[in-house]
Amino acid sequence: QVQLVESGGGLVQAGGSLRLSCAASGRIGSINAMGWYRQAPGKQRELVADATSGGRTYVADSMKGRFTASRDNAKNTVYLQMNSLKPEDTAAYYCFADSRIRYWGQGTQVTVSS
Repeated sequence: QVQLVESGGGLVQAGGSLRLSCAASGRIGSINAMGWYRQAPGKQRELVADATSGGRTYVADSMKGRFTASRDNAKNTVYLQMNSLKPEDTAAYYCFADSRIRYWGQGTQVTVSS
């Protein structure tokens, strides 16, 4: 089992920044990729970014240049740095970790006011 604990969400004005963190515990040796999805009300969940244990990172095209994913393997933590936030970034952000199965965090709300 893997447990994921997210932090860093909140309310921010448009143009501001937030940094999300997701710390994994449990059977962390089995984890390969960790990352983030988001889901806005009435919309499908979409992949935001991920980072593998080997150092590869990915950010969805629509967020490139504003969002950055990083990972600290020593801390078993993945981060999502979000800059130049827009109201359309408002969503619940969910951390995931891929092992033999995908584990999910509880979600953290990001609200961007105009």
